[in-house]
Amino acid sequence: MYTTKIKFVVLFVITALMVSNPLVSQNTNDFDKLLNSQYNANEPGAAVLIAKNGKPIYRKAVGQANLELDVPLKSENVFEIGSITKQFTAVSILMLEEQGKLKIEDDITKYIPDYPTNGKKITIHHLLNHTSGIKSYTSMPSFLTEARKDLTPTELIDVFKNEPMDFEPGEKFLYNNSGYILLGHIIEVASGQSYEDFIEKNIFSKIGMENSYYGSMKEIIENRAYGYQLDPTSEGYVNAEYLSLTIPYAAGSIMSTVDDLLKWQNALSANKFVKRETLNKAINGSKLNDGTEIPYGYGWGKGEINGSKAITHSGGIFGYTSNGIYLPNEDIYVVGLSNCNCKNISQTTMMLAAEAIGKPFPSLDDTVELSESQLKKWVGAYEFEDENAVRFIQYENGKLTSLREGSETFEIHPLSENRFVFDDVTIEYSFKMENGKKMVEMKNNGTVRIGKFVDKAPPSARKTIDLSVAELKTYEGNYQLNPMMTIKVFVEDETIYAQLTGQPKIEIFPESKTLFFLKAVPAELEFHANGDNDWKGLTLRQGGQQMEAAKVE
Repeated sequence: MYTTKIKFVVLFVITALMVSNPLVSQNTNDFDKLLNSQYNANEPGAAVLIAKNGKPIYRKAVGQANLELDVPLKSENVFEIGSITKQFTAVSILMLEEQGKLKIEDDITKYIPDYPTNGKKITIHHLLNHTSGIKSYTSMPSFLTEARKDLTPTELIDVFKNEPMDFEPGEKFLYNNSGYILLGHIIEVASGQSYEDFIEKNIFSKIGMENSYYGSMKEIIENRAYGYQLDPTSEGYVNAEYLSLTIPYAAGSIMSTVDDLLKWQNALSANKFVKRETLNKAINGSKLNDGTEIPYGYGWGKGEINGSKAITHSGGIFGYTSNGIYLPNEDIYVVGLSNCNCKNISQTTMMLAAEAIGKPFPSLDDTVELSESQLKKWVGAYEFEDENAVRFIQYENGKLTSLREGSETFEIHPLSENRFVFDDVTIEYSFKMENGKKMVEMKNNGTVRIGKFVDKAPPSARKTIDLSVAELKTYEGNYQLNPMMTIKVFVEDETIYAQLTGQPKIEIFPESKTLFFLKAVPAELEFHANGDNDWKGLTLRQGGQQMEAAKVE
C-alpha cells in the first residue's frame, strides 16, 4: 500500500507554474513575511500552498520535519490532516447516496441495527452536520484509556454508544467526532468495502492522490513529517503522544500533502465525485429543527474572509494541525499543514488567503491617533444576542478597551474614527450610529456579529481569597483533558498559572480553596480532592461545557 514514488516531473511542473504566474512575484514577499512571522526554521513548522484557478501560485515549507535528525520540512512532506478527513467521509456518503445505496434521511439503525437510539430518530444527516446529540467520544474521560489501542469500528462504537445523549437530534449543533465514526461504519455497510479501501479506490486512486493514505503508525510512509507538541513541564518540544490511528478512523485518520489536497479541491470543483447540487448540501450549511441556520454543512463550514465567501475545515490531532480554505468567488485555495499542535495554522492560512485575494488584514502599524472625545464616543455596553453576551467598551488611560462579561480586558486599537482591531488583527470592531443609537459590528474569523447598545454597567470584579505560596503549590501538576490536551498548573514568582497544551500561560485566581477563575477567558477550574490539599483532578468549565481532567504524573 505504501510504495516509493518518483515525483521529479510533478515538482518541475509546479515550479514552472510558480515562476510563470505574475501573481507570485506580486505577493511572494508578503506571503513569506506572514509565514515566517508564525514559524521558525529550527522548530516544528508548516507546509502551505496557495492556488489560483486550480494552479499553485505559492508553495513553501518552513521549520523542521524531524527535530532529532535536523531534517527540514519540505512541501512534499506527509502530515496527518486530522478532521479534514471529515470532508472525505462526507463526500463518500454523498457518493453512495447518488449510487442509490443509502439516503441521508435514513435512520442510522437501518445500517447499525443494534445502535441504542432510545426511541429517537437519528439520521445520517444528523451525523453529517453534528446535530445528532450523540456523546462525542473524544470528550469522554475514557478516551485516554483507548488512545493507544487498535480497535475495530464496532469496538470503537461500543465505547460511546451507551452514553446518554446530549440533546434531541436536530435540536443543537455540537461538534461531534462520534458521528463521523458511525458514518465510517455506514460507508462500510453500504459499500461492502472497508473505509480504508473505499477512500483509496474511489478517491485517492481516481484523482492521483499518490501521497495520501489512511493513516498508520506502523507502515513506512515516505516523507512522513514527525509530529510534536509542547512539553507542559518545560515549554520545550516533545514527540507527540502515541495515538492508534484506528481511533480517529473516519473522523480524522487520513494523511496527505498540500499538493494532494489541491488535487482534492480541484476534483471537487470539477464535480468529479458528486453532482454540483449534491455537493452544495455539503458546503452551504444546514438548519436545526426550528429552522435556525448553522454554518456547518457536511464536512465543511462556511464563513467569510474580509467580505469574501469562504468554505473551510480545520483539523487537530496528536502532533499535527491543519486548515484548508476555499474562496469560490475568487477561485483561491489555501491549505496549511503543521507538524505541531503548538501554533495557530488556521490564523496563518486565513491571513494568507486574505493577502491572496487582495484584502489583507490590517497591521498594528496602520493604527491612528484619536482624541479623547473621539474615543469616548463609543464607550458603553453592547449586547450580542446571538451569543448571549455583553461586551463593555471602556476608556482607560487614553485607550479604548473591550471586556466580555466573565473575561479579561483587551485593548482595541483605532484604524479610523469608528474601526478598531485587537492585538490579533483578524478580530475587529466597526462602530456606527443607527437611529440615534450606538451599534457595533464584530468580525472574528469570518463570523460577523452585531452588538446593540444597552444600558448596563460593567460587571464588578469577582472576589478572590488569599492563599499562601505553599498552599498554591499543592495544586501544581498536569491535568489531562485528553491525550492531546493537558492543563499544566504551576506557581511562578508567587503567582499561580494554568497552561493548556500549545497555549500561553494564563493566571488563575482563587475564589475559594477549590474554585479558581480566569480573567483572560470566561472559564473556571474546580479542583477535586482526595483529602486536604491532595488534588486528584479538576473540572474545566467554559462555553457552557464541563470537561473533566485527571491529575497525571
